[in-house]
Amino acid sequence: MSVFLYRLGRACVRHRWRTIGAWMIASVSLIGLNAAIGGEMTNGFTAPGFDSQKAYDLLADRFPAEGGINAQVVIEAPPGTLLTDPAQRKTIEQLTVELRALDGVEVVVPPIAGQTISPSGTIGLFRVAYNPDLTPSVVMLETLERAGRNVIDAEQEMTIEFGGDLFNSVDEPDTGVGELLGLISAVIILLLAFGSIVAMGLPIGLALFGLALGIGGVIGLVAIGLDVPEWTPNMASMIGLGVGIDYALFVVTRFREGLADGLTAEDAAGRANATAGLSVIFAGGTVVIAILGLAMAGLPFMTAAAIAVSIIIALMVAASITILPALLGWAGHRINPKRKRTQAYGDRIPRVSHWQRWGDHVSKHAWPYMLSTLVLLLALTAPVLDLKLGFPDQGNAPEERTARRAYDLLAAGFGPGFSAPLLVVVDSSTVTVQQLNALAHTVRQDPGVAFVQPPEQSPVGEAATILVFPTTAPQDPKTVELLTRMRGPIFESALGDTGVAHVGGATASFADVSGRVQGRLPVFIAGVIALSFLLLMLVFRSVLVPIKAALLNLLSIGAAYGVLVMVFQWGWGRELIGLNETVPIVSFVPMFMFAVLFGLSMDYEVFLLSRVKEEYLLSGDNSQSVIFGISNTARVITSAALIMISVFLGFVANPDPIMKMMGLGLATAIFVDATIVRVVLVPASMKLMGDANWWFPRWLEWLPRVDIEGETRLPPREVELTGQSAN
Repeated sequence: MSVFLYRLGRACVRHRWRTIGAWMIASVSLIGLNAAIGGEMTNGFTAPGFDSQKAYDLLADRFPAEGGINAQVVIEAPPGTLLTDPAQRKTIEQLTVELRALDGVEVVVPPIAGQTISPSGTIGLFRVAYNPDLTPSVVMLETLERAGRNVIDAEQEMTIEFGGDLFNSVDEPDTGVGELLGLISAVIILLLAFGSIVAMGLPIGLALFGLALGIGGVIGLVAIGLDVPEWTPNMASMIGLGVGIDYALFVVTRFREGLADGLTAEDAAGRANATAGLSVIFAGGTVVIAILGLAMAGLPFMTAAAIAVSIIIALMVAASITILPALLGWAGHRINPKRKRTQAYGDRIPRVSHWQRWGDHVSKHAWPYMLSTLVLLLALTAPVLDLKLGFPDQGNAPEERTARRAYDLLAAGFGPGFSAPLLVVVDSSTVTVQQLNALAHTVRQDPGVAFVQPPEQSPVGEAATILVFPTTAPQDPKTVELLTRMRGPIFESALGDTGVAHVGGATASFADVSGRVQGRLPVFIAGVIALSFLLLMLVFRSVLVPIKAALLNLLSIGAAYGVLVMVFQWGWGRELIGLNETVPIVSFVPMFMFAVLFGLSMDYEVFLLSRVKEEYLLSGDNSQSVIFGISNTARVITSAALIMISVFLGFVANPDPIMKMMGLGLATAIFVDATIVRVVLVPASMKLMGDANWWFPRWLEWLPRVDIEGETRLPPREVELTGQSAN
């Protein structure tokens, strides 16, 4: 493989125009194809087999008027008046007419005394149901708001706000400010690390190119056949920028080392491709495999997002071993700052001596460093014991948004559970009217229920719906307990057969997704750890090194989970990231984080330990090999980690809690992995284990060998100026 990559790198240098031209043609074709036939992204969280999905399917099949997206219009009477006053009733009638006239609206249920008018008589709820064939859009949201505010103007002093599933689907404002700041930070770090605009520009440019191609061409094409969630481009931007810059950084670093050793630009590019490029393929492949493993959750929206993000990562890898060598051949010695271009390679001053001193220092005090860092990581991981999976609701939105104000009005007027009711859907073709009424009565008697709307049957009587308003908020565990009781003993006592009734709605869908993820997360983590063990054992021909790597990866990821609990659930420092209130950890975030961090930590692990193993095979001295590995990789690892952290932290500024969690969690894990783990725990533990690090039983010798960064099979080196070869 290394020989192939060496030849590929040199061919890309010799045929630069063809290489870049081929990528340009492919890019234009993909982006054009996406513009012509690309699919739309969705905001669904349902999946086959879920009870909430069965409720939706039953509605779509037998009661389509109730199967579309719903919106809520919440009004509050002027101070000192009631909604039942003549003037307010007239306004409600006008608003009802205006809402029913909107394109796509199927049903409008105005506020009804004793049902959707609060006990105080001051707050009322309109329920607006859209045609199920319509895809939620910003236009629908804006039209709804405009129609409502046209009827209720400031002179009437009546308050009107808007919420519901429609706003969950499309009212998520994007922001590029944080992402831009993260990118600027990456530019600064690369300039400081390389001291060259060219060396800085290549990783940044390559990552942006791959990202533009992925988001502009790939995601839309994936959406043709799969329900790609609307947050996928943000997720792809976060991960794609990080790994794209990281992978290019490793290749550029090796290229510069080759030039510093006196190699020709073509030979340096080929060797960088054969060594660092092979590591990029290995690291990128592990990220892709891990992310595709998210399909184990059995959630179509996660599978679709995983496929889209994986393709973008694969594009970054492909660009790093083709476009990048071509650009490096163009750059040549301009990749270095001017002061170093004329420096003879034999006169170079040894680099990063401070990392050599640090490695030696850690080796001499291995026990104190290992024990103290283990205590620190365990302390950071401890909050995971309080981890609660769920989904944020409109009560967690910024107070300036209308959906949040609608939520607050409903909570004040009816209780915290009124904004997200549970929708009971019954197959009424096998159920009598008496049984339907008995079901509504039984549900109403539950202590967790605040209010139940009477059953509403479809025109032909094949399906019926019952809206159930809990006494507790959507995120409250008691709401999930109510959901479980309804699907079990309540349905059984009222209907006898629980299979004829299902519970849907946003709250039920989120609860189903959380339950599925929580049940499969341990299996997923075990599978990822087993894969990492196998890959590292093949690469390093060792049993203890993979075990140690798996344990340390668990600690760094566990620390990131712990920080998420402290910030998002406990509220520690939440104001610093623009979070108004505590929120549960979004159910699929831990699984997505684990997949990404597994691949990234493997990247750093291979980059560091390959240098350690290389030196150990030459010297046989474990302690000196560890110091050698630290001194030759720590600078690149810390630079790469700083870039990753900057990019990930940029997404913390995004108003979407999912992006905040992913950004903060990934940044924390990378910080812990690249500092505490890679430059403290790894050298300390390897020092203490000694030669046992490289123990490999004879009965496993049949396993294939994987040479990640070796140059043993490459042709002799081509040195500039002298025209002679050197080994």
